[in-house]
Amino acid sequence: MKKPKFKIAVRKFDAFESSIARIWDSFCQKTNCDFELEAVAFDLHPLYDTILKNKGLANGDWDVSLINTDWITEAYAAQAIEDLTPYIAKKAPENFPEGWSESLLYKQRFDGGTYGLPFHDGPECLIYRKDLFESIDEGVAFYRDYGKPLQVPQTWDDLMEVADFFNRPEENLYGTTFAAFPDGHNTVFDFCLQLWTRGGDLFDANKKIKINTAVAIEGMEFYRKALQNTNAIHPDSRNFDSVKSGMAFANGNLAMMVNWFGFASFSEVYADSKVKGKVDVTNVPAGPNGEGVSLNAYWMYVIGKGSKNKQLAYDFIQFAVNAQNDKLLTLEGGIGCRKSTWHDPEVNTVVPYYYKLEELHQNTRSLPRKSNWSTIADVIDQVVLDVINSEKDIETILNQAQLKIDQIEN
Repeated sequence: MKKPKFKIAVRKFDAFESSIARIWDSFCQKTNCDFELEAVAFDLHPLYDTILKNKGLANGDWDVSLINTDWITEAYAAQAIEDLTPYIAKKAPENFPEGWSESLLYKQRFDGGTYGLPFHDGPECLIYRKDLFESIDEGVAFYRDYGKPLQVPQTWDDLMEVADFFNRPEENLYGTTFAAFPDGHNTVFDFCLQLWTRGGDLFDANKKIKINTAVAIEGMEFYRKALQNTNAIHPDSRNFDSVKSGMAFANGNLAMMVNWFGFASFSEVYADSKVKGKVDVTNVPAGPNGEGVSLNAYWMYVIGKGSKNKQLAYDFIQFAVNAQNDKLLTLEGGIGCRKSTWHDPEVNTVVPYYYKLEELHQNTRSLPRKSNWSTIADVIDQVVLDVINSEKDIETILNQAQLKIDQIEN
């Protein structure tokens, strides 16, 4: 007899796919579940399309999905996802909520309900090759060329200077990269990081989104110059999303990158990594008048409002987020969300800087919780594309985009 299907929509990433498959197998062994897992992996835009744009969560196409913090408010407003509160009341996840940082729980709370449980985390940070920075030969060469000691960059200008030094195409090594692929996420994250690390804000005094500011102009001027600097960045940067840039780093093709913490961890557990044991992390670089603020965004499990298997879906999620499986995800190459994983001795042996997650979380900012954020993000995405692909006046680009945002908000 053919088994019924249990359908999960997954963000395409080897560590996500392998860990969910393993966790499902363990879950079925424990519970004698007679469903067959159908986990389908999607790139970012197709995942958004299938679960929200095409109403896959609302109409029952998916029992469970991974969803990120950018989309959770829209999913709630569209009544596409199930409130987990009554399920948690009957059978709470292990050590809930104390087992997680508050920074990983608040985005999915609406009107007293909880609409998701944390799956994968990892704030943005500067990921770098410590073997290069600790090399005496590299230090001597840098001092000879620049007249100062070689140090891990603390400012954006420092980053580009050091990237220029380490840029060696003949060795297939490039100084740095920016994930400039136009997907409504990576470029938007970079815009916000440039804004926040320079002391700026996305909102004006009236809590309206305002992007045509002096600080935004300064940040985009830097970003345009950086993306055009072929002596410092990877030549495929415009085609890189965060996953592809993470792979380039793990393959030994980058000296540094600002990316999600998970890609530092990935470089320690990825079987073909060329940089295992040579990596460390620190705060995102800062602008001249700012500080190295990180961006907090995370993935979570949600249950589709249209699922006919909601109790099974919750039982699986409740099992999937326990301490053992959170650690399993981490050792597969994802980033566990529990405090116990952050400080686990085995995890910190494999990824020697894993404990730094707690520190990184103390200086993070998040994107706005707005049901129309994906529409606004598309406008910001286009801003960044216009900045890096044209010579148009940046203030004009931002002013035109602000008019579009004002129309969306009114």
